Amino acid sequence: METEKLACTPKEINEYVLENSLRESDLLSELRKETKEITDRFVMQVPPDQGQFLSLLIKITNAKNALEIGTFTGYSSICVASALPEDGHLYCLDVSEEWTNVARKYWKKANLESKITLTLAPAIDTLKTYVEKVEQKKMELFDFAFIDADKENYDNYFEFALKIVKQNGVIVFDNMVFHGTVLQENKTRSQTIAIDKMNKKLKSDPRIDLSFLPVFDGLVITRKV
Repeated sequence: METEKLACTPKEINEYVLENSLRESDLLSELRKETKEITDRFVMQVPPDQGQFLSLLIKITNAKNALEIGTFTGYSSICVASALPEDGHLYCLDVSEEWTNVARKYWKKANLESKITLTLAPAIDTLKTYVEKVEQKKMELFDFAFIDADKENYDNYFEFALKIVKQNGVIVFDNMVFHGTVLQENKTRSQTIAIDKMNKKLKSDPRIDLSFLPVFDGLVITRKV
């Protein structure tokens, strides 16, 4: 089975990995297929092996309070929320009612509605509110954050995340090679320029430890020190 994001992994290796490790549920497969049918922007959806990896990260880190910036049709949110403990919670930030309506439908099918809070508003506005709530001790610090939204704001999302993610908490960035365009000598797309700057910033930022994985569309995993 092929996935839609193969920027870093040769096709033959990708097929072998999927054949020998993928455990995609019928519900997630249904969601992935529906997303591909309803929009040509289906590439915004994380591939199934990446979703499985996010689930594993949640379990390895014993995360309880999680944040997702950029939800789309809900594939990654289901992977994260289903891996949280019974008393865990996922906060999803997005601006599209159209796409998140699909997510809501599948959250209900997965019996995850009670574990997910969706806010439809510019993420920066919501994050400002979260910072205030954390400072006022009206909201717990996050154990895990997944950033997969508008690339031009990755730096802003990172700075907010550092304020609301606990020490030793994990912040994950998606699309960090951005379909390979970061290798272009003359970068013209604003998204590519933003991602390239972000990668350079993260490399030298003493507030985090990091690993840049050349898988999927480039995944950077960081730990807040």
